[in-house]
Parts: sequence; structure tokens; C-alpha cells
Amino acid sequence: MATHTPGISAVQLQRQLGIAGDTTAWHMLHRLRKGMVNEYRTQLSGIVEADETFIGGPAKGKKGRGVIGSENKSLVIGTVEVVIYLDKKNQIREKAGRLRLAVILNADEKSIKKFMEENVESKTEVRSDGWNGYSESALKNYQHLRQVQGSPQKAHQLAPHIHRVFSNLKTWLNGTHHGVDPKYLQSYLDEFTFRFNRRQTPMAAFQTLLGISTQKSPLTMKTLSNRSQL
Repeated sequence: MATHTPGISAVQLQRQLGIAGDTTAWHMLHRLRKGMVNEYRTQLSGIVEADETFIGGPAKGKKGRGVIGSENKSLVIGTVEVVIYLDKKNQIREKAGRLRLAVILNADEKSIKKFMEENVESKTEVRSDGWNGYSESALKNYQHLRQVQGSPQKAHQLAPHIHRVFSNLKTWLNGTHHGVDPKYLQSYLDEFTFRFNRRQTPMAAFQTLLGISTQKSPLTMKTLSNRSQL
């Protein structure tokens, strides 16, 4: 779960452990996902790209950010560090650094400000699109570079790193897990973020998961079910 890029599904874990039902395996995976979040992790810094995407099934009769009204859709905000480096030809290149993802109810000024303050250091350069949620008030503690995309088709050109993250996230959710229930989505985002941030050091990821997990309180099935209803 910590070292393989696609992770592992409850059905796969059930087969490997040789247990009767996948509910036990599903519960075990959620307990491990709880251990993938370090409350004392450092915030992102330097340069970051920020944007939102929708996860889930179709929203009939709605489009754009308005589809958040659909019960089948979840709105996910993400921000990823942009690391600038010199390649072998001494040319300036960019690559993705660390990542943060969260489920939000609305892409409004208040929600975006809260997410950014929790995950990104002040004074960081923030690259965003023309969405008004990334307002002067929401990003007053940051160096905001707004890039108006003009059309949705150009979004991936202006923010290639976070859009590549979103694409890989959706592929993983649909491929490994065949979609997930919206009420559990944040746990899957935590798992994806954990592996993404340690993709260059998989064995360190394994050791980190063991270390963080020992500091977490138990997560019972009843507690998990109650949390999902909040």
C-alpha cells in the first residue's frame, strides 16, 4: 500500500490475506490511511499551482463549478509545489514537488482561503486561474499570479502540474478502486497524497507509515461509519 504506485484495493488485500470478506480488508486499509496523515507536516512553499476538480459521476443538467450541487459529484481542491531545476542540457525545467488535496463544499473565497492557510506558507507564489474564489482577500498573504485561461481546454497548459495530478488521481480511483463513495473520498485523497509525496523514496514511505501509525489512536468500524455521516 505504501510502496506500489497503484496501491491496493480491499478485494486484492482480502485475497492476499485469505480472509472471508472484503469488509475486514476495507476497514484495515482505512486504518492505514489514517496513518498516512502527519498532523505536524510542514506547509508547501516556494511556488505552487492551485486549482479544483470534480470527482464522481455525471451531474445531469449542470456544468462547470455548478455541478457541485450533484450528490454524485465531489469538489476537490489541490495545490502542488513547482520545483525548478536545470536538466542535463543546462536548460531550466519544472517538475511537481509535494502535494496537498482536500474535499471542499464550495470553491468560494472562504473555502479557498482556509485551505491555502492550512497547507501553504505565507509569501509563497501561488499560480491560479481566473476563478474569483482566488480573490485578493483569499490570497492576501501570498504572491498571487493569476493566469486567466480563456477556455477550459487551455487549463492544463497554464497549470500542467496540478492538472497532471488530477488526471492521475482519477485514473487511480477508477482503476484500482472502481470509484469511491463520496463520504470516504478524503481518506483516499490522503492515501494518494502520501504516496505521491514519497514517490522517489518508496521504502522511506513504508517506514514513515509504520512510524505515523504507531502515534494514531485506534479507528473502529463504528467510528469510521459515524465519521462518514458528518
